Amino acid sequence: MSVQGIPTGQGWHPSHLLGRSWRCVFTPSSSKTKAFLWMSSRGHSSFWGSAVEGVWMILHLLASGEGKTQTGVLTPMPCPHTLPALLEDNGLTLVPYQLMEDRGWAVDLDELHLALKNAGELCEPRAIYISNPGNPTGHVQDRKTIEEVIRFAATEGLVLLADEVYQDSVYGLEKEFISYKRVLSDMGKEYSETVELISFHSLSNALMGECGLRGGYQEVINMDPAVKTHLKDMQAPSSPAVIPQLALEVMVNPPTPGDPSYETYSQEILHSQRTLSQNAQRACEFLNDLPGMNCQPAMGGVSLYPYLNLPPKMLNEAKMLGVEPDVLYCQRLLEEEGVCLGAGCENGQKDPNYHIRLCVLAPPATLEEILARLCSFHLRLLDTFP
Repeated sequence: MSVQGIPTGQGWHPSHLLGRSWRCVFTPSSSKTKAFLWMSSRGHSSFWGSAVEGVWMILHLLASGEGKTQTGVLTPMPCPHTLPALLEDNGLTLVPYQLMEDRGWAVDLDELHLALKNAGELCEPRAIYISNPGNPTGHVQDRKTIEEVIRFAATEGLVLLADEVYQDSVYGLEKEFISYKRVLSDMGKEYSETVELISFHSLSNALMGECGLRGGYQEVINMDPAVKTHLKDMQAPSSPAVIPQLALEVMVNPPTPGDPSYETYSQEILHSQRTLSQNAQRACEFLNDLPGMNCQPAMGGVSLYPYLNLPPKMLNEAKMLGVEPDVLYCQRLLEEEGVCLGAGCENGQKDPNYHIRLCVLAPPATLEEILARLCSFHLRLLDTFP
């Protein structure tokens, strides 16, 4: 890999690289990179210090109106735990649509129509947020579902926001990641040239797992040129530094057979895939053996999202303390066992179906220790609140 066009001298900043697109930064050293660049050229690519920053910028652009005219965003329940705050921060209305837990957290078309109907006079829905693979559910959408969502967005005039940051972490049996962009391009000009799509990917959430190298990108399809220009102007202050840019290049253009690092890279990626798959299966089986828990198998991503059936006495205590029951559960787990899990209410759920969020991206020995501590705490809790 070689780097071209890097300016030198006073006044240079790493963000200057990104204002000029990848063609000015990276020499396409393989057909894969050339294909990626060509596909990006049909839309518009923007690069950010993280995927969250990219989402924030898009939501900021979508925001308008007040009251009944305020922009609404159809949002999956459960959703990424950072999303509700991003919507609120930008003055957008969260319009929830429920994922089907009994079907492995699948997207249901009837739920989308119901959410749109319920929005009523509360706001004006202008976008739909999709997480695929699901965060925190681990659900992986098939082509049929993606086509249905695209047709729904086209009919209702909604911008599609596709969060695809876990696309490299799919391990479910006979499951594969299919991007919204790929399906959209296969659906004919009626959709491929009209549906507005923005997809997000991140360096920190890929199998490379470079959380310390903050970097992400988004592709903007079928947007007005003025919007693309505005995004480019907004991008500069949030552009990643040089090293994350180089890591992004490796992510989209990994080593190929014959490259010096190919064998090492392949072994590390395969090890990460196997560990993640085995951890997800092991943790799911373990959680389903605990009384009062029920966990849907994850097909991708790095989290499990089990249902938590809490005793009525604990629900009453949480009410007296003024906290959500799942938050109280996680607080006590942290205090008593030193294990930090996410409460389901952080993922936007407001119904009485309580959940917790468990990350399985850990060495197997560490995961076993976490599960043992969780089991000990959970059984003690059931004894305390019979």
